[in-house]
Amino acid sequence: MRMLSKTIFSSLILLSSTAVFADDEPVPSDGTPDTGSTNTPGSTAPPTAPADLPKSQSDNDVQPEVASPGLPAAGGIVSQAGVGGVVGYGRAGVLELGGSAGFAFASEYRSLSFAPTIGWFLADNFEISAIVSVANIKQGDAASSTLWSALLEPSYHIPFNRTVFGFLGVGAGAAHVSGIGTGFAVAPRIGANMMVGRSGVLTPSLSYQYTTISTDMPSTSDVTTVALTSALTFNVGYTAMW
Repeated sequence: MRMLSKTIFSSLILLSSTAVFADDEPVPSDGTPDTGSTNTPGSTAPPTAPADLPKSQSDNDVQPEVASPGLPAAGGIVSQAGVGGVVGYGRAGVLELGGSAGFAFASEYRSLSFAPTIGWFLADNFEISAIVSVANIKQGDAASSTLWSALLEPSYHIPFNRTVFGFLGVGAGAAHVSGIGTGFAVAPRIGANMMVGRSGVLTPSLSYQYTTISTDMPSTSDVTTVALTSALTFNVGYTAMW
């Protein structure tokens, strides 16, 4: 009888200990199991009944911190950067996608351009961007021509606060003018980055594009080398952090 009592008492202690450890395990608020995934928590949870939903109201999230000038270790690709996250613009790993449109002018010369861009911050405040541009060019009263260019641009971004940055970059690559030839292109650029909404970036900028054209270009061409190598360009771009 005494042996049976000891056995029952030991079993109760074991069950109580198991229940305590089970209560200590965190349970996700959305009821979904924790699989260790890096996806957004709750993304696979079922819809919530209207009566159980919180009251609709504005949610003013804190602007995430940005890095002061420096060159720390590089990072990978960061997702969901911007307001509502912990990673701000200019941090290592931030990826931005978008484009810009603008115009260029010189003596008796005009150009309208569009340029899709992709940029990745290799380190805090240091970005590498790929810029592909197509521009319609007109010299004087002559027929217009098309200028294609592809540039790789390193740039450094200096934060004035958490929402406004200044930057300086130099792009280098190739340029091609339809019916004329291909040459080298270099374009120093200066501008500003202004945060818009949760993850948008508005980027006004000025660049001076110097372009060489191969020496076998026709001397009777209406679009002259002087015009192509003297282009001051103003662009307004919009990108979104990935």
